[in-house]
Amino acid sequence: MMTLSTRALAIAFASALLMSSASAQTTAPASTPAATMAPAAKKTEKPRTAASLECSKEADAKGLHGKKLRKPFMTQCKKDAKAKEAGAAAK
Repeated sequence: MMTLSTRALAIAFASALLMSSASAQTTAPASTPAATMAPAAKKTEKPRTAASLECSKEADAKGLHGKKLRKPFMTQCKKDAKAKEAGAAAK
């Protein structure tokens, strides 16, 4: 069984560790220049295409989840949709 002084010492040690890690984390982002952060702020997401949305609905209907199942399906589905679109445009 731990005595009261041992518990107090353990709490003080844990608090010191938490405070030192918290101060280290708060000072690191402040030291980065604003110029390096600007390109990330300008980056915008591309709107999803109709083919991408349709492929996503098909993947959901098939119950495909995770990178190993869904990603290859989505890649192939989008390629097929692009081929169909190119074939329809050529006619």
